[in-house]
This record gives sequence, structure tokens and C-alpha cells, in this order.
Amino acid sequence: MHEAIDQPLTHSATLRRLLYEALVELRLDPTDIYRRIYQHRRLAIAPIDERLEHDNAPLFWQALPEITGDADIGLHLGEVMKPRLLDVVGYLLLASSDLRQALESLVRFQHILSGGSVAQLRVEGDEARLVIDLNYQGFPSLRHQMECVALLLIKLLAFITDGEFRLGGLHFRHAQPRRVAEHRRLFGLLPAFGQAHDALLFPAALLQRPSRTANPGLHALLSEHAQRQLDGLLENQLLNRLRYLLGVRLAGGDCSLAACASELGMSMAGLQRALAAQGSSLRQVREGVRQGRAQELLHGGASIREVARACGFAELSPFYRAFRRWYGETPEQYRLRVGRARG
Repeated sequence: MHEAIDQPLTHSATLRRLLYEALVELRLDPTDIYRRIYQHRRLAIAPIDERLEHDNAPLFWQALPEITGDADIGLHLGEVMKPRLLDVVGYLLLASSDLRQALESLVRFQHILSGGSVAQLRVEGDEARLVIDLNYQGFPSLRHQMECVALLLIKLLAFITDGEFRLGGLHFRHAQPRRVAEHRRLFGLLPAFGQAHDALLFPAALLQRPSRTANPGLHALLSEHAQRQLDGLLENQLLNRLRYLLGVRLAGGDCSLAACASELGMSMAGLQRALAAQGSSLRQVREGVRQGRAQELLHGGASIREVARACGFAELSPFYRAFRRWYGETPEQYRLRVGRARG
């Protein structure tokens, strides 16, 4: 079995290719924009088809409004972006028998598109909800990225349903911006902001809509190919993905077994069994993530209270007890010792 500890999450080059085209459509220079955003990071420009490190994306999306002078740049990119089929997941959607199978395929193979994706399909009565969360270490949901992705997905779902897909509601995790006229124009409704998830809401009846491009044999072949791609991603192994998830949630999210299992698309018992098979448990993994986070922040000069909070401790006393368990000394003693060793 491949070792996948501390493998950085990645995303496919699909969205970047669509972004290049959309930036050009908006009469912007994508090469100049990428150079200006990443010039101080000394990142090598990856080939157009190469997977990219997931946690480099926030820098791009946070800098984009100022560089372009467009406060609604995510919406405008999504408006001109073409929902072209550029990867196996896109072709799987097209070959699916109905919208339900298409969305289940998207959820099953989502990590081919993005390592940080936490997509889920939920059906409650007459309403279906496609959760499209993207998580990053140390960053909240990215407004402009999610607004762009939402528009792109709506176009894609309309494409594979011959224009029958219709949005019943739209949820975003980010706060409501000052102006929402463009949201109303492009989505045809006012999204609900500050929600628990980024999600598209639509009538559940649409899930049974047959696809005119359904091809069961091709869908089976594409699923096999997609599974091989997914299996080839070292980052996608359970311990690596769980560490990343806990790292995102430590400072205030739900790190319980139920929450982690749900986000990983597993049952609680299934997650426990899978971890036990690798000689681990959720408590052990969470402890390791906390220890690594504390060490990183102490080396970076953060205050003890900031470190405790970032590691998920509401009070200092349990943090001190945990730290003594990890290192046999207090955080102050650890910092002093490390400082002397460096000096």
C-alpha cells in the first residue's frame, strides 16, 4: 500500500483551463494575472494539464478582485465560462441514465476534480440539495470562487438536462456582499448568505429526468477509468484526507466521529473500521493533527492563547495538559528550548 502521509491535496487543471478562457473572454490577460498574483511565491508555472496544489488557490481568488478592478469578478467569470467536458467526470455526467446518476457520479469522483471538494447529494421530501463545499487550510469559503463554480455547475446541469434544470434556491457560506444586483441578474434569485454549506437547491423530481445522452455501457467503462484515476491519487487515502479535514475544522468546526464520517462519505462504523485496519483511531489522528498545528504555530511566533485556540482548545488548562503529554514540557519551555537550539 502506498504511503500517503502529509500528501498535499491537489485539483485538476480543468478549472484553470476554463478560467484562462473566461479571463480572455473578459478581455483580461490570464498570464499577466497569474504572474502578478504568484510572483512573490516563486511557484513554478505548471504545465496546463498538470494537477495543481489545492491550497494555492486562495491566494488567486483573494487577489483577483483588486487586480481586475471587478468587485464581482467571480460572477462575471462564471457568466462567460463555457461548461465544456474536459475530463472523465464531465463525460460521466453526460453518459448517466438520469440526473440522479449524474450527480451521484459527480459526488463519487469529486476528488479527481478537487482534493478539497466535499460535495454531497441530499434529498429531503420534494427538495434536492447539491452541497458543493470547497475547503482550504486556514481560509474560509472563497466568495468569488464559489460564485463562479455555482454558475458553472448550473450551466452544466442545464446542459445535461436539455435546459430543464431550474434552481429553487442557492446557499453560500460567505457573508452577503454590499451589492447583490449581479447575483439577482445571474442566478435569477437572491442567494441565502452565511449558511452552513455552499449548495444548489432544486426540485427533487428533476433527479428522475432521463438523459437523452444516456449510455450505460460507456458509463460503466468511464466509471472504471475514473476509479483508477482516483485510486492513483496518493492524497486521497483515508489518513491523509482525514488529517486535512481535521486541520480545517480544528479551530471551531465539528471534529466528532459523526461529522468526519459524514464529510468523508462514510458511516461512523465504516470510518472506525477503516481506521482500525490501519492501526489508528479518530482520537489518535486528531491528537497528531493538534500536535503538528501547535508545533507549527509556536515556531511561527504565535501567542500561547492563539496556539491553543487554533488547536481547538477553548481553555488554556486542557491545552497545557495536552502539550505536556506530547512534549513533556510547557509550551513556554518548548519555545525557549527550540529558540536556543536555533541560536
